[in-house]
Amino acid sequence: MSRNIMEYETVELDEQEGGILIIDQTKLPGKTEIIRLRTAQEIWDAIYLLKVRGAPAIGVTAAFGIYVLAREIAETGKLSGDEKDAGKFADWEVFYEKFTEQKNYLDSARPTAVNLSWALNRMDGVCRSAHEEGKTVEEILEILHEEACRIKEEDIQVCRAIGEYGLSLVKPGDGILTHCNAGQLATCKYGTATAPIYLGQERGYGFRVFADETRPLLQGARLTAYELHSAGVDVTLICDNMSAMVMKNGWVNAVFVGCDRVAANGDAANKIGTSVVAAVAKRYGVPFYVCAPTSTIDLATPTGAEIKIEQRPSEEVTEMWYKERMAPEGVKVFNPAFDVTDNELITAIVTENGIARAPFGESLREMCGRGR
Repeated sequence: MSRNIMEYETVELDEQEGGILIIDQTKLPGKTEIIRLRTAQEIWDAIYLLKVRGAPAIGVTAAFGIYVLAREIAETGKLSGDEKDAGKFADWEVFYEKFTEQKNYLDSARPTAVNLSWALNRMDGVCRSAHEEGKTVEEILEILHEEACRIKEEDIQVCRAIGEYGLSLVKPGDGILTHCNAGQLATCKYGTATAPIYLGQERGYGFRVFADETRPLLQGARLTAYELHSAGVDVTLICDNMSAMVMKNGWVNAVFVGCDRVAANGDAANKIGTSVVAAVAKRYGVPFYVCAPTSTIDLATPTGAEIKIEQRPSEEVTEMWYKERMAPEGVKVFNPAFDVTDNELITAIVTENGIARAPFGESLREMCGRGR
């Protein structure tokens, strides 16, 4: 019997064989393929090419990735002279120099999702702290392993907490619209924007969900519709330019979206097209909720204007999903991966520590400083 997509781990550390196991999301929904990542190039490519995507899942992959690479650095740097040195790891300076090189390399894979740098900086922090405490490189490796596993477990807990808070904003039978994929495939479990949907499904809420197709990479069609349908949720796929019609018809009671970075003032960067959904929701009086782990809130970035927006290859628009090229050769293409939704269009930002409302400058600081 084939496994349901919801039964797979999005990101998993392979303790036996080594490396990271991920679902290659570029192959979904037609094929469920698990791939192993061992080298820095493989990890970088998986993040850049969207084989693993979604801010939380990228963060977990980065944490596992730098641990795997740290172990490789230590293993290849073993001393091999005197018998008394056999099996000992290279000294700290050599290890940490190479660790930093690999950390910076992974961090360059995608610029917009803050969880990538957040996870890598967190791993770097525990690495340096352990050294300051007098730990050996071998002991530091075990500490890095524990921290990476903790980041994954925290992601699951955070998503469930976001689901509980999000569920308090809707009622049984509501219609919910979502854009892109902020589901289980973007995290380690539950998702962010879909967490209220999954918890509601467990409790018999009977939500009616509209999933935007989300061009040009179709994460809504290929991933969100796929996983919600697999979980038994009542989901209807719509093209991006249909959101106004379903809202005007009164079929949508709330919009839930994820995000890749929230600025200190509440501006939120998410998959391209999110700001359009927010503007339409404002026009028709539909509350627009951004679901954001506090790890995605970047208090060091004052406004959305300072968020670097990743530019993707033109082929994603002109030919990626078509049998034949669907645009004239030589035509100019503008293909930003994300846009920024202004805070004035956001009803609330749902975090694992509570629900932040305007003025976001104050409420987001409170959420980041509050324990669950």
